[in-house]
Amino acid sequence: MLIIGTHISIAGGIAKTAENVVKMEANTMQIFSRNPRGSNFKIPSEKEVEEFQRIRQEYHFGPILAHAPYTMNLASAKPEVYEFACEVIREDVERMDALGIENIVFHPGSHTGIGTEAGIQNIIGGLNQAITEDQNITVLLETMSGKGTEIGFQFEELKAIRDGVKYPEKVGVCLDTCHIFSAGYDIVNHLDKVLEEFDEILGLSLLKAIHLNDSMMPFASRKDRHATIGDGEIGLEASLNVLKHPKLQGIPVYLETPLDDAGHKEEIKMIREHLKM
Repeated sequence: MLIIGTHISIAGGIAKTAENVVKMEANTMQIFSRNPRGSNFKIPSEKEVEEFQRIRQEYHFGPILAHAPYTMNLASAKPEVYEFACEVIREDVERMDALGIENIVFHPGSHTGIGTEAGIQNIIGGLNQAITEDQNITVLLETMSGKGTEIGFQFEELKAIRDGVKYPEKVGVCLDTCHIFSAGYDIVNHLDKVLEEFDEILGLSLLKAIHLNDSMMPFASRKDRHATIGDGEIGLEASLNVLKHPKLQGIPVYLETPLDDAGHKEEIKMIREHLKM
């Protein structure tokens, strides 16, 4: 069974968001763990949490994914930026784990001039102060496009981060199709080869989520611009090939395409119809 959802706003509360997932005919969702461009977050009431848990169980939601805010940069050498990032990831891992959310994903960060190796060491330090032994949630490193000084656009960089943390068993990977295409991994013409490389370097068992996005930008452009499925440089056929690949079955898929809820409902319907063909 295809586990598919979208990135969806929780502005109306987490229970209302779960209701919207059902209306969208999705069976999972991705939410921001807090304001994506700031630092604020809302703590749901006990009643709201109970209703959220009821809906996800009744409608058999697949693993839910939380996304850390874009303002967080664990690779930064600036003390105030790094301290803020450490606080955010520590708080959000704890809060999302308390909600029973299975995974939380974050952009590894940009080293902004100190070099990849130093940036990776900062990320490792940030994760080590955030992840505890008794948590159930898995923290996912997102594959990046490699714009500027971004870390994580090469599989080897993600491996270096995971290898350095205290609890590597609690760290996985989220593969973003737009990002890896822009980073220079040819999932259009050589998907098998890309997955073989991923497996050799990281291991496919670490792949816990897929961000299914088309790309406005051409192959190996190192630029991150999402397009709706079938309307970008990756195209519909290659996107469907990702969903149909035997090595990727059962991995939950989350759309981050530039559509509203109604548009995402139609996009999910379109994808399901094509997979039946």
